[in-house]
Amino acid sequence: MVSLYFRDFLIRQWQPSDRDSAAEVISCVLSEYGLGWEPDGADRDVLEVEDFYLEQGGEFWVIEHLGEIVGTSAYYPIKRGENSVEIRKMYLLPKVRGYGLGKFLLQQLEAAITCCGFQQIWIETASVLSEAVKLYENNGYKAATGVETQRCDRVYVKELGVRS
Repeated sequence: MVSLYFRDFLIRQWQPSDRDSAAEVISCVLSEYGLGWEPDGADRDVLEVEDFYLEQGGEFWVIEHLGEIVGTSAYYPIKRGENSVEIRKMYLLPKVRGYGLGKFLLQQLEAAITCCGFQQIWIETASVLSEAVKLYENNGYKAATGVETQRCDRVYVKELGVRS
């Protein structure tokens, strides 16, 4: 991905120097919703971006505003479904919500995933993240079964393109 702009937000590829800031954003948002930060579990991927994303054919993006990392979004290939990826770690700090950034990020992730030739996108989330649930449901994601992450209670799937 080439860096993107949305209003005065810079969306760019993660760099090793972003590790602590990205982890702090995610930990902060999880805490806001009463969900726990799990560095040895569900959030280990944030601390090991190279292994979980970059070396697996995925991407991890950070969102900057005025030089500060204020959000994250990522995806990586998974074995579930057919030629699938999972969108993960899509979090925005409260101060940057309400500008349409979440919807823009989701659209950009979908475009990148489509360009890579994937056919399905899976997303796991928690009901308490009501803004995220609404975003996914309003953008063509269908409820599915098989939640794999302990703190999540919802899973969605979206079909991309036409299968041959």
